[in-house]
Amino acid sequence: MDLLQTYQLIFPRQTVTPVIFGAATRSYNLDQNNQYVSQVAGQHYLPSLLVTSPQWSAQDLEHQVVEGGFLGLKPYLEFAPAYIPSDEIAIFDFLPHHHLEVADAHGWIVMLHIPRGARLKDSLNLQHMLEIEQRYPHVRLVIAHIGRAYCPEDVGNAFELLKYSKSMVFDFSANTSAWVMEQLLRAVGPRRVVFGSDLPVTRMRMRRICESGFYINLVPPGLYGDVSDDPHMREVNVQEGERLSFFLYEELLAFRQAAQTFGLSAGDVADVFYNNAARFIAGAGRAAKLD
Repeated sequence: MDLLQTYQLIFPRQTVTPVIFGAATRSYNLDQNNQYVSQVAGQHYLPSLLVTSPQWSAQDLEHQVVEGGFLGLKPYLEFAPAYIPSDEIAIFDFLPHHHLEVADAHGWIVMLHIPRGARLKDSLNLQHMLEIEQRYPHVRLVIAHIGRAYCPEDVGNAFELLKYSKSMVFDFSANTSAWVMEQLLRAVGPRRVVFGSDLPVTRMRMRRICESGFYINLVPPGLYGDVSDDPHMREVNVQEGERLSFFLYEELLAFRQAAQTFGLSAGDVADVFYNNAARFIAGAGRAAKLD
């Protein structure tokens, strides 16, 4: 209910249908987390994704998705084997091939948060993203946060390669770089871009800046406790803090700027904010039937 009430607060004149999934962290009991999401998704008629562990067998994964009424998978790098250094984690360490084989057989959604410090410009990430699309053509792959390219320096030559991709979709949740959004639109077009909120994070009063390719979230003083140990957080003075709005509004402002620069039509904008996701969700789980 907190999520639905937040949408009413932020978008009082719009109707929003969120795709929901549990907290992708080892701090929570994974089974209880997924069971709760399955329950509330059924109660509120919401599409949902299963947070996964790479240790699960293909049979266990399939059972949990089908029994829980999920439309696909939400793997996350935190569930990669603990012995792998965080900056050396590869996509297949937490999204193994046997999971992708099941997802491909069913045509499930896979919401992918890519790993590694170089983010979208990391050559191994790009190789594996394209490999998933080529080897598992029925997987409905979503690259979250535009591959965590929050600053122009995070892009490298990624879009020169990704413009040859065929079907992967990108959401711009928690991304406020209008330049990155514009380059994405030029690379893949508006039919493969979708809005995402990344709530509850984007309910924060915050705006983002980049300094030498390093993103920094500016927040009101004292509002979020002691942020001095987080290099991505910085408090502003009281006067500037009073002017900060919801981070989600900053995301939407950035996309508006990108859309105007790129020259999106009203129909294109409707695709990004509703039609693309609606088609994507409606087609999830239909691979076996289509074949």
